[in-house]
Amino acid sequence: MRTTNDDTPAMPVRLPAEWESHNCVLMAWPHEDSDWAYMLDEARECVARIVRAISVHECVLIVGPARKCLKSVEAYGFDPARVRFEDVPTNDTWARDFGPITVEMGGALHALDFKFNAWGMKFAADKDNLINTRLALKGLFKADYANRLGFVLEGGSIETDGRGTLLTTAECLLSPNRNGQMTEEEIRSYLSYNLGFTHQLWLRSGAMAGDDTDSHIDTLARLAPHDAILYVGATDSQGHTVDALARMAEELREMRTREGAPFNLIELPLPDPIYDEDGMQLPATYANYLVSDRAIYLPIYAQPANDLRAEHTLRVVYPDHEIVPIDCRALIQQHGSLHCVTMQLPDGAVSGIVDGRWA
Repeated sequence: MRTTNDDTPAMPVRLPAEWESHNCVLMAWPHEDSDWAYMLDEARECVARIVRAISVHECVLIVGPARKCLKSVEAYGFDPARVRFEDVPTNDTWARDFGPITVEMGGALHALDFKFNAWGMKFAADKDNLINTRLALKGLFKADYANRLGFVLEGGSIETDGRGTLLTTAECLLSPNRNGQMTEEEIRSYLSYNLGFTHQLWLRSGAMAGDDTDSHIDTLARLAPHDAILYVGATDSQGHTVDALARMAEELREMRTREGAPFNLIELPLPDPIYDEDGMQLPATYANYLVSDRAIYLPIYAQPANDLRAEHTLRVVYPDHEIVPIDCRALIQQHGSLHCVTMQLPDGAVSGIVDGRWA
């Protein structure tokens, strides 16, 4: 395991855009010691749909404790040339937030391992915070493993265009239970140094009902090619979130690209409200999609008109992509969706993949 530490000398750093080429997606398998215990079969069916869809185009690395997960993973009969299971203890399934954030630096890939504390110490994260370290020790990363465990950062809290632009929310990055010892300016400098962000856009408004991530950007607005931003619009049916989303839209209209031009803003629909068994509204959103250089994996919620509107909207921005709708009503029961359970790993970041297949 090749490693670098927090004091790595400054050099040009670039975080690739999600829509650039990647050949592996990290996921975690639901098990009975996670919050999925009460609906385990339903959760596994949903995760399996996502695994099957992604594995058409690229490899999937599934992690989980073998004695609780392996038998059920094998029962789905995934193609072993595309899907690999690795025995790693886990708390939960939110790979977007505990997975490595992979950057290009000094002519090489570096898998940055930031601290994951379950969105400001809301839940247990002792096992999930060690997943990247354990994968590195197993030799799964071809990218250099880089220890950044002194800083709390979740992949769902940041968006980039691959050209140094950051889109994020102040609500999340300034959460006192994440990096409360740092000022906003210190956090900005840290992100610039470690992730190469030279143009930072911080939203001050925007929230989804039922969200427990402190307004992750991947539930609200997504950067896209050609200086586009896809964002969730406010509708009268969304109750108290309508004002926050309307203010967010105003902020987006005021933001500018690094060249000083307005962004191309494209509004995504919001699903009709979905509630859990206790009557709490859940944070269903079409913004929580995963995009590669070939496909978009779109969460849908058995709302035909809204689901189709979301698909058509994405097709405007990604006309050459295959759009793969996947029912994610199970995932939303634990306040997440498709993007939340996936973390893309760029070409060359993972060991054991040859010509798009597990060797």
